[in-house]
Amino acid sequence: MFKSAQLLSRSLPAAAAAVGALLLLTGCGAASVNQAGAAGSAKTDCGTVNVALNAWVGYTADAAVFDYLAKNKLGCTVVEKNLNEQISWQGFASGQVDVIMENWGHADLAKQYITDQHVAVDAGPTGNVGHIGWYVPPWMAAKYPDITNGKNLNKYANMFKTSESAGKGQLLDGDPAFVTNDEALVKNLNLNYKVVFAGSEAALIQSFRTAEANKTPLLGYFYDPQWFLSEVPLVKVSLPAWTPGCDSDPEKVACDYPVYNLNKVISTKLANSGSPAAKLIKAFKWTNADQNAVAKDIQGGMAPDAAAKKWVDAHASVVNGWLK
Repeated sequence: MFKSAQLLSRSLPAAAAAVGALLLLTGCGAASVNQAGAAGSAKTDCGTVNVALNAWVGYTADAAVFDYLAKNKLGCTVVEKNLNEQISWQGFASGQVDVIMENWGHADLAKQYITDQHVAVDAGPTGNVGHIGWYVPPWMAAKYPDITNGKNLNKYANMFKTSESAGKGQLLDGDPAFVTNDEALVKNLNLNYKVVFAGSEAALIQSFRTAEANKTPLLGYFYDPQWFLSEVPLVKVSLPAWTPGCDSDPEKVACDYPVYNLNKVISTKLANSGSPAAKLIKAFKWTNADQNAVAKDIQGGMAPDAAAKKWVDAHASVVNGWLK
């Protein structure tokens, strides 16, 4: 979903250097100082945590809350890196990414970096349940009720023609890097449509907002959790039901998207480091409503750090459970 950014190198915590200098000065007392320092470090030394930022606001909400707690409760140095989904995984192998806060499937990348290379580990569910699909604005579902059945889409193809759809109906996607089977679906379901990319989440949202306000036709890719659905309750178009294995061959996909139980992924190095950041990431678990609340504040102009603090302050018992 997103533009890549230059990866930054990881730095050693200043506290480790200070302990080393102290040992050189203490002579015969070095063993006891070392033991005390090591014990303290195991409990409190977080160090630097490199967090990939993927460019959709729900992910930003996840990362904002984790980053706020890591910095303000654990004393971590957090380095945020604007990367697309696929490039984020490459950072595990190079040692320059420690955290992906919201993973939407990517079985191929999980196999490569978790199963085969052992440079990353599954850090458990975020608690969010993800849905991807094709949607129309509410006015269309009300006026043309049968349009929500994918078998009827060719009947309405002419209504969706645009200057970019080459004489076919337009199916509007977001960024080309989003998880999408749409071009294969159009082909394999024999639909008279062409996939056109809006370019970003923001552009996709604005297109749906405008279509509802102006009562103009729009068929587009969208997903949940997503704060915008509380503003414009888009209506999902049903496609052939997903069954296990129906999307295993990307070229032959002819079924709807699965339900995604979203998860976190961290580097093996971080998982084995003893850093409290790893414990926090594994414990981090909230709901679609939680994520949407933070995302809506960010979308409304609140700084991610401020939106995170607002949510943290209002959910002290949940956060305390994560930090135990």
